[in-house]
Amino acid sequence: MAANEDYLSLVKDICSVNFSGKNVPCKLLLTGDEAFPVVASPEKHVLIAASKYGKGRLVVMSHEALLNLPQFMDFLKNAISWLKPSSESVIGVDKSFNNLEQTISASGHKVEKISGLKNDLGVLCTNGYSDNQAQEIVSFVKEGGGLLIGAQAWHWSSSHKQDNVLCNFPGNKITSVSGIYFTGQCGERGNFNVSEKIPWCPFYKDVTFSADLKHLTQGVSSMDISGQCVPSELFLHGPLTFPIAYYGRGRIVVGTHEGYLCKPELKTFWLNAISWLDKGRHGKIGAIKKLANFAKVLQAEGLQCVVSNLEPELSVYCCTSYSDAEAEKIQQFVAEGGGLLIAGHAWYWSYSNPNVLSQYPGNKVLNKLGISILGRTVAKGNYQVLNPNAEATTYHFPRAVSQLLSDLRSGAQLTPSLSDWLPKLRQDVSTFMRMPASPLISSLQEELIHLAHGCSIPNVSKQCPAKSCSKEAFMMCLAQEVSCLDKLQDLECESGICKPPIVVQIDGTNPGADAWRSTGLYVPPRKTVTLVFPASAVGKGLEVQVGCQSDNLSGANQYCRAPVVVRRKAMVDEKVSISCVWGGLLYIIVKAKSQLGNVPISVQGVELAPMFIKGGDITDQ
Repeated sequence: MAANEDYLSLVKDICSVNFSGKNVPCKLLLTGDEAFPVVASPEKHVLIAASKYGKGRLVVMSHEALLNLPQFMDFLKNAISWLKPSSESVIGVDKSFNNLEQTISASGHKVEKISGLKNDLGVLCTNGYSDNQAQEIVSFVKEGGGLLIGAQAWHWSSSHKQDNVLCNFPGNKITSVSGIYFTGQCGERGNFNVSEKIPWCPFYKDVTFSADLKHLTQGVSSMDISGQCVPSELFLHGPLTFPIAYYGRGRIVVGTHEGYLCKPELKTFWLNAISWLDKGRHGKIGAIKKLANFAKVLQAEGLQCVVSNLEPELSVYCCTSYSDAEAEKIQQFVAEGGGLLIAGHAWYWSYSNPNVLSQYPGNKVLNKLGISILGRTVAKGNYQVLNPNAEATTYHFPRAVSQLLSDLRSGAQLTPSLSDWLPKLRQDVSTFMRMPASPLISSLQEELIHLAHGCSIPNVSKQCPAKSCSKEAFMMCLAQEVSCLDKLQDLECESGICKPPIVVQIDGTNPGADAWRSTGLYVPPRKTVTLVFPASAVGKGLEVQVGCQSDNLSGANQYCRAPVVVRRKAMVDEKVSISCVWGGLLYIIVKAKSQLGNVPISVQGVELAPMFIKGGDITDQ
């Protein structure tokens, strides 16, 4: 990933950073698919972060004093080099940072002392306590400029108790567009080692949405989603989603079927949602042509709504999730303060497109914003709205997975609320492990992989079952999910010599229903094997499966074995890599009506399965 190269550039020749002393940093919150931590303390407080926005780059420090302390100068020289759009760029340094100005000037950079953003700069070095030029600085970065900015928001928060720090702290009106926020929480101090790769970034849990939920549910006691429309389930994986979302300086509301927008029983909620998205600006609302009837509903309520595609002057944009043509424009619109109402389902699309998380058009817009639309459906009915005062005790994936990791690392019994959430959390972890890679998502995925590899798989049986809400059940399921994250890689060789691949012939002609073709091969537990198919078989619906016990017991109250013990993977390229934590016989699934004839397949990393021939001996053949 490019983020790894960026990280190594920023920490080149840096072994540790010293946050000791009188300057108390704040925790930084990261979200989106560009932001990544540069320095995190042992308590996993992110203290320095970096990101990109548009054509430009940002480095964010958790206290402005860090930009002038001698112990940070080596890092800051790396940061300036990374931020510069060209070798001739002028570095503008706020006049309060004398040490920084002298250090980078002595390093050969063109430096100019400034008191704010001015023309012809390549990099701006400033603090985050004024938003007078917030929009100008955002535009400067978007067009290719570099920004080095430092601040802490814990002091501001103590004197602005009624304000939302993430939305209203001046520095956040600049940096949040890139997915980095200053928070009102104090960060850890000390001398911290710099890791060899991007440090793990925990989900930031100390976010409350009660005021937002009160606004959205004013005059609404229930949500009636009965009727003909079938909604999709949402997966809320971003730290600022619950179940609406913040992103940058903007806001998002997602409806899981566009048919609900004109449902009379939901009108009050949608008016509240538009008001929340508009943030009191009384601005223009745009709705795509497909939502013209919804535009009429808003117009009838006296709102300024027009049928249009996304335009810069809009305050709120309403669209469906069936197109990603405006994905990047929509993301920038929200990041810079716009409100987005997007509606649509993914379950029908999933019938002919298996990879909903990464390929569904709406998710190409929403994944970055912390929400994904799933192929699963939600039961229709009339649901009571969430009590804003009960938010802290309501299931929320970032909060639940953070608590889970804490409990598992400490060896403690799971907290009572976590035990209640575990079935849902197990399902969400399964979804999360399949999310498209980004620095933050990959960070948590790797942490869960490390956890699975570091723990033995619980030994359950009919005599010693595991409850579905137990730690043991979760670890079994996590082991299966981790084994599904196979990647094409060089196979380990025994005694320095790789075993030659085994070539098998599969009958690819199948006039009946989907058929399993045994390869006569066995995949050892936790072993990744590689299959190479002829090019003529690519895209013909073939699938690879490890294991034959294909029933799914996830709905059971207790497990006498792991609920899922097979792995199936579509063959979309000539080369397929697959593994299963439990191991199993290797099959090729041939779709109905296939006319492929004999298909030769080269398989490496497998064992010959024992075969019994009636009237003969057990042989390896």
